[in-house]
Amino acid sequence: MKKRILSLVVAFVATFGFLMSCSAQKEALDISDEEQAVFNSQEEKEVEIKDEESEYEIIIIEPGFYTWLMSIARPEGYYSQPFLENRNNILVMEWNRRVMQPMNFNPNLYMLQINYDPNIDYGYEVNYKLYNYFVYFQRKYKQRLGPFLPRI
Repeated sequence: MKKRILSLVVAFVATFGFLMSCSAQKEALDISDEEQAVFNSQEEKEVEIKDEESEYEIIIIEPGFYTWLMSIARPEGYYSQPFLENRNNILVMEWNRRVMQPMNFNPNLYMLQINYDPNIDYGYEVNYKLYNYFVYFQRKYKQRLGPFLPRI
């Protein structure tokens, strides 16, 4: 009797997990026509991410990212800096893991490591734009870098 109940619970958990993963995938792929048009854009405008005080800088040259950042991403101030730092730390670790495994992950997507030290205060703008690049990247290339869905 105990084996039957256990196998029934395992079957229920497996079925529930499968249904949840299907709904999560559907949610991750819920991209508006406006956002898809930006993804398809070939407009290249570099986005410079820098903090004058700390002298840290990242330059992103990704077709459509500037337009996406200006029109679709949440505005500056929407997220707190601790939220952005926490997410960036998680996303950078996964990004760098994928860079180090070119046989398992597309090396055309994951080319260079990102040097992000959670003990350094990069300022709000650097964290905001880096986080939004990760959201843009995950949504455009249908990737998942963390345990949470890349939402806007």
